[in-house]
Amino acid sequence: MEAKNYKAHETAVIDEGCIIGEDTSIWHFSHIMPNSKIGEKCNIGQNVVISSGVTLGKNVKVQNNVSIYTGVICDDDVFLGPSMVFTNVINPRSAINRKDQYAKTHVGKGASIGANATIVCGNDIGEYAFIGAGAVVTKTIPAFALVVGNPAKQLGWVSEYGHRLEFNAEGIAVCTESKQEYKLESNAVKRIK
Repeated sequence: MEAKNYKAHETAVIDEGCIIGEDTSIWHFSHIMPNSKIGEKCNIGQNVVISSGVTLGKNVKVQNNVSIYTGVICDDDVFLGPSMVFTNVINPRSAINRKDQYAKTHVGKGASIGANATIVCGNDIGEYAFIGAGAVVTKTIPAFALVVGNPAKQLGWVSEYGHRLEFNAEGIAVCTESKQEYKLESNAVKRIK
């Protein structure tokens, strides 16, 4: 394990061969497995499992009771709500070993996944997307999308600050908090100012 300046509760299990960035905190009863990478300034809540091969960027917040399975990559500033779930195999069976079939899931910069949401493996989450609590994601979610429900359906768009965007006739919206401007074009949103 690479020596870094991070904090870990005495009940946390940190295996040899993982990389943990500076100023990261790891709380009670969490398990960090070998060959996982955790960036700087992350917060790993209580009872979290980070499996081998997982990569978390900088400033990722993982709330209590989250298991992040092999194949998941989270970019910087991702929020993973309490008890949310990633899967890693499409058709699991106890008697059949499918470790060679783990599907990849990429969570883009600044995305938030609400409490008790489920992300079915192989479905990427775009940057700054907002997945509502309890949603079940069964398809790839575009950047800045707001989705809720089971299966998850898109209700609209959100800003980098997580506020609902209301677009005018020209396809322009302004975040109520940051005053950043966004453009909706061809069913995709991008920040323009």
